[in-house]
Amino acid sequence: MLGVLGGMGPLATADFLAKLVRATPARRDQDHIPTLICSAADIPNRASAILGRGPDPLPAMRAALARLETAGATRIAIPCNTAHHWHAALQAGTALPILHIVDAVADDLDASGLAGGPIGLLASAGTLRVGLYPERLARHGFTGLSPDPDGQDAVVAAIDLVKAGRVAEAALILEAQARALVAAGCRRVVMACTEIPVALSALDDELAGVMVDATESLARACVAACRADAAALPLVA
Repeated sequence: MLGVLGGMGPLATADFLAKLVRATPARRDQDHIPTLICSAADIPNRASAILGRGPDPLPAMRAALARLETAGATRIAIPCNTAHHWHAALQAGTALPILHIVDAVADDLDASGLAGGPIGLLASAGTLRVGLYPERLARHGFTGLSPDPDGQDAVVAAIDLVKAGRVAEAALILEAQARALVAAGCRRVVMACTEIPVALSALDDELAGVMVDATESLARACVAACRADAAALPLVA
């Protein structure tokens, strides 16, 4: 039973669930992954906490995780990049395996045939501040490149626009920043905030071909892990 620690934000969680369904090879309802969702929208803002501008979200995330565990989840996904700053602390408090979104992205980059090099990062200020992506991507030979300061301010503003439901406005900003990273030499650009793929759902083929959707990477990793779990279960006579 997959447990989704969501609500960060709610629209991004809904996007993850849709991608989870689409990533599942299924011919009928029963082939899909049993899923429990906790859309804990009351969890304090993760980026604000990292930047010293808001309360610690860890207690609320731990409470949501406990609700999923009590309800019967056996594996956890968190469709929020910045929340993975607390991945180790959350994992230390549960025996349930918690998938890591950056590892899922790195696996997809490896599978694409890239042999290292610069990877563009469109992410929250908090995700960049804690070095969430560069540290793990480096294990696979990749380096992370983020927008210049003005560009990063624009990305943060666009993320806020998505949370406010102003998706079309956000898309224009984010597409411009993605193109700037490609022009700077990035062979792939990771949408490293789960609000960003919501805005960039319709791109021309050229740009779409270099974008990596962290939400989709996490969904695929969940499908692979849950199917492996199911295959390992003993047959019931």
